[in-house]
Amino acid sequence: MPKPKRQFRCQAIILSRRDFGEADRLLTLFTATEGKRRAIAKGARKPSAKLSGHVELFTRSDCLLYRGRNLDILRQADMLEPYLGLREDLTRGAYANYIAELLDRFTAEEEEASGALFTLLDGTLTRIANGGDPRLAARYFELQLLDLVGFRPELGECVITREALLPQSQFFSHEEGGVISRRAAAAINTRLLDIDLPTLKLLRHLQRCPADSPSLDSLRLKPAQHQRAERIMLAYITHLLERRLESVAFIKRLRELPAASP
Repeated sequence: MPKPKRQFRCQAIILSRRDFGEADRLLTLFTATEGKRRAIAKGARKPSAKLSGHVELFTRSDCLLYRGRNLDILRQADMLEPYLGLREDLTRGAYANYIAELLDRFTAEEEEASGALFTLLDGTLTRIANGGDPRLAARYFELQLLDLVGFRPELGECVITREALLPQSQFFSHEEGGVISRRAAAAINTRLLDIDLPTLKLLRHLQRCPADSPSLDSLRLKPAQHQRAERIMLAYITHLLERRLESVAFIKRLRELPAASP
């Protein structure tokens, strides 16, 4: 198997960045062809640096990278998509941060590249930046991400009996990874969450819906419907990661502000 080229060009979305040394930035990039990478943007914090305007958080850029022993070196970057709506609205930016943190937690560095994950990330950030419902976009991203990384929750049948579910409220089990019928739940000792029929139908729809479906942008949900779907998904994700995501707490604080967005 040939060795990978030391220098390569790819499209990348910046998931996170932090100061490094006196003038550099340490970036977490998710690329279309090379998976997740950590890279140093040398001198990017200097106002006169060529890279400074092209390595903003939550932007998609065409990047020239050099493979280092521990970290890549970002040699060149040209911004392709700024996702401006994420910078113009605090709530939308907060959901972008959640999407980025979620992807970061579920992927390892330099693992086999997934163009599907890159396309999902780009499409979700575009949807949120362009005015789509950020909570709905987050639920869609969660379900599609879990499918792609091997943790797809079972929503179509009982995970215990493998029987079809009746059109009624059911239960959701984090440990079993899906919905448990009311009949089977009587023999389960683990913690179960109630999942009402409208919420189950919503999650099923988001799980099987193509990214370009008009229904993703036409759905209108009441706050209580959002809360029920969010409760199920965040509980399952927290169980899988065995930790709470920092971005979730920030979103909840934003909702407590007067006249806050979703």
